[in-house]
Amino acid sequence: MCLSGGGYRAMLFHVGAIWRLNDFGYLPKLERISSVSGGSITAGVLGLHWPALNFDANGVAQNLQQEFIEPILSFASRTVDVWAILAGIFGPGSIGNRVAGAYRRHLFGNATLQDLPDRPRFVINATSVQSGVLSRFSKPYFWDYRVGQIKSPAIELANAVAASSAFPPVLSPLVLDLDSALFSPGTGTDLERAPYTSKLVLTDGGVYDNLGLETVWKEYDTVLVSDAGGHMPAQPKPWRNWLMHSVRVLGVIDNQVRSLRKRQVVDSYIKKERKGTYWGIRTNISDYQLANALPCPFEQTLRLADTPTRLKGVSRLEKERLINWGFAVTDAAMRRHVDPGLSTPLGFPYPASAVG
Repeated sequence: MCLSGGGYRAMLFHVGAIWRLNDFGYLPKLERISSVSGGSITAGVLGLHWPALNFDANGVAQNLQQEFIEPILSFASRTVDVWAILAGIFGPGSIGNRVAGAYRRHLFGNATLQDLPDRPRFVINATSVQSGVLSRFSKPYFWDYRVGQIKSPAIELANAVAASSAFPPVLSPLVLDLDSALFSPGTGTDLERAPYTSKLVLTDGGVYDNLGLETVWKEYDTVLVSDAGGHMPAQPKPWRNWLMHSVRVLGVIDNQVRSLRKRQVVDSYIKKERKGTYWGIRTNISDYQLANALPCPFEQTLRLADTPTRLKGVSRLEKERLINWGFAVTDAAMRRHVDPGLSTPLGFPYPASAVG
């Protein structure tokens, strides 16, 4: 399963996806959960609490609400980005490391990658600003294929998630100081030396792969993709000064990479090269042509999709609507493309909030 980026918007949308997959009894079937950016917050909380989940005979975790959903709902009330930026500008340490501190205090404590379960394997993806490729955090290893591999890394989970969600330019980079001796000799290609092995400079995993596809694509033939990524609006009168023009051009490049990744996964389903399904926060639920899909008017879900990509506290109503939407579109995608025999939902997780 792949969880995209998108700040708190993605974090909450993916909670709804996990909620519906749990109702289906699908969580124990997952072999790997690959995440980037805001999706890594969701994945990190799920991974840390996975050993405490009480799965019944049907594979349904009876305590998902207590162990997974409530901690994220509580955290989503906090604004992290503004305070991290101010503290990073006027105090010691980088902004990215300030974000890691917030994750440590409110979500992960001093847990490390070794506190994640063996199965499913959680892979938290960041992008190396130095090597220009993915840096993969998981329980068995940390790996940048150019720099090398650290086996059984004791890296804090808060740092891994903060690296994955270090949105550029304001929350990036996160800097990790490591002992070069931790890297296994011969596991890198051309950058297996200091400073690449001693000081890691990392940014958002979505810079390289906003869907988190890279770490699952070559190994699995059934892939579920939950996409809460952002959308670049049209700009009728673009800025012409070099700074703002550069920002806009970089946005176009980023938008094209996102589109190519989505096209890659959707085409693979159409050509039957992969099994599974894709659902997105900008999906029109009527496209699934299910008579019993939950009511999600497109104009209302598009408003949810336009929630800014921030680590900014949101209202209880907005939290519930984003979770409801993730739940509903996951339900439709799974019943339409994976297993038509899956049970129909009784309603939204938060019926009074709906999606708008």
